[in-house]
Order: sequence, then structure tokens, then C-alpha cells
Amino acid sequence: MLRGRHIFDKGASKLLISRLRNIQKKEGYLSEENLKGVSKETKIPITRVYEVATFYSFFNVKKKGKHVIRLCNSPACLVNGSENILDIFEKLLGIKLGQTTEDGNFTLETTSCIGCCDESPAALVDEKAHTNLNEDKIKEIIEKCK
Repeated sequence: MLRGRHIFDKGASKLLISRLRNIQKKEGYLSEENLKGVSKETKIPITRVYEVATFYSFFNVKKKGKHVIRLCNSPACLVNGSENILDIFEKLLGIKLGQTTEDGNFTLETTSCIGCCDESPAALVDEKAHTNLNEDKIKEIIEKCK
């Protein structure tokens, strides 16, 4: 399909990202098998496919929990206490950063700026922004997701 195109071609990159997004939407993550299939189908080397899949923080190359919590680690959030917010999430969920709860319900991650600097600290929970976080708000978020 992409024969003759350079692998860094803008069109090829758009196609690759589109395919990866569609697979992740359907499967929940990008398995090694999925990445190899995309490589074979598009004729883009597996190293390039893997590079793209691991570069973008919203692509997952391992299975995540039903609810993914992405705590913002931008300077504004850090200054306004996101490290304390991380501690609260870890305590309430019983996991550390980068882990998934045993029941498969929650995965806890950090991400770059989510655009809520004026209401920090903030996090994305299932792609929805939650701002001005404190322990009570975190308890409420977790309870709603259960």
C-alpha cells in the first residue's frame, strides 16, 4: 500500500497513526502482534511502527486498566502540588505510578501538560479533565469509576 513512499512521508505517518488509533480503540492497547501486522500491511519497518507507538503517551503497548488516570506533571501542576496528588492516588488505589490495580480497574500514569494550568493540579481520567484536585475530589473520582 505504501510502496515507493518514504517511511517519514507525512501521508505515511498519518496512515500509521490512524491505523494505530483504530486498533487501540478496538483492542484497548497495541499488542506486539498488532504492531507486526501494521508493519506488514503498511510496509513500514517494525522499528518505526514501535517507535511511533511508544513515543506518543496516549498509545499503549501494554494492557491498561478499565480506567486510565493520567496525572499532569507540567511545571504548573508540580508547583501546585501534583506530587502530593500522586501520593494520594497511590495510597487510595494501592498501586504505584505505572501500575494497574489487581482487579484491572485502574492504571496510574503521568502525562505532559493537559492544558489546565490555571486550575492545577489536574489529571485526565478516561480522557476527561479533573482540576483543582485534592483528596476529597480524588475519592469522589475513584468512587464514580467503580
